Amino acid sequence: MISLLFELIILIRFTLKLNLHFMNTILIAIIVANVLMSYKGLNDFSFFRKYEFHIGSIRAGEQIRMVSSGFLHADMTHLLFNMLTLYFFAPVVMDYLGIFSFVLVYFGSLIFGSLLTMLFHKDDYNYRAVGASGAVTGVLYSAILLRPDMMLGLFFVIPIPAYLFGILYLLYSIYGMKAKNDNIGHTAHFGGAIGGYLITLIRNPQLVEEHTLMVVLLAIPIVILFGMEKTGKL
Repeated sequence: MISLLFELIILIRFTLKLNLHFMNTILIAIIVANVLMSYKGLNDFSFFRKYEFHIGSIRAGEQIRMVSSGFLHADMTHLLFNMLTLYFFAPVVMDYLGIFSFVLVYFGSLIFGSLLTMLFHKDDYNYRAVGASGAVTGVLYSAILLRPDMMLGLFFVIPIPAYLFGILYLLYSIYGMKAKNDNIGHTAHFGGAIGGYLITLIRNPQLVEEHTLMVVLLAIPIVILFGMEKTGKL
C-alpha cells in the first residue's frame, strides 16, 4: 500500500513537471516567434511592409496580415514591453485555464484586435499598424478576470489593483482612439481585451458567479466604447 502511494506521488510529480515544461515551451515558442519576426522586419523594410497590418492590402485580399502583423513590432522597446508583459501574465492564464485555453486566448485576442481595427478603420485605406499588443492585452485582461485580487505596478512602481488597472487602461484606450494624436494601435488593444474577456468567460463561465462584480466592472469600458461608436462620438 505504501509502495503504491509512493509510486502515485512520483507519477503526479512527473506529470506536473512535464506539464510545466510544456507550458514553458509554448510560451517561449510564442516569444521566439515574435522576436524572430520583429528582428527580420526591423532589418528588412520590404518584409515589414509585406506583413504589417494595412487596411488597403487586407481589403484587397491579404488577410494573412491580420495575424502576421501581430508578430511584428515598431522597435525593440515595443517588442520588449509586450514580451515582458506576456511573460509575467501568461502563467496565470495557463495555471487557471490550461495550455489550450491560453493559446486560444492569445490568438483569439490577436484576431479580435485585428477585426475591431478593421471595423473602426475600414474606410481608412492607408491605416497601418504592427505589434502583439492586441494578443498581449487579451492575456492581461484574462489574467485580471481570473485573479482580480492581483496587485500590479503602475509605471512598475505604484501598486494598483488589477481590476482597476484593467478599467483605466481601456478608458485610456478609448481616449486614444478618439484623440488620434499618437501612433499607438489603441483599437487593437481594445479588441484584444474584448477577446480575452469573452474567451475567458466562455472557457470558465463560473467566473460570472464567483467574480460577478469584477465581470460587470470590466465590461463597463466595452459598453462605453460601443455606445460612443453607435452615437458617432468616436
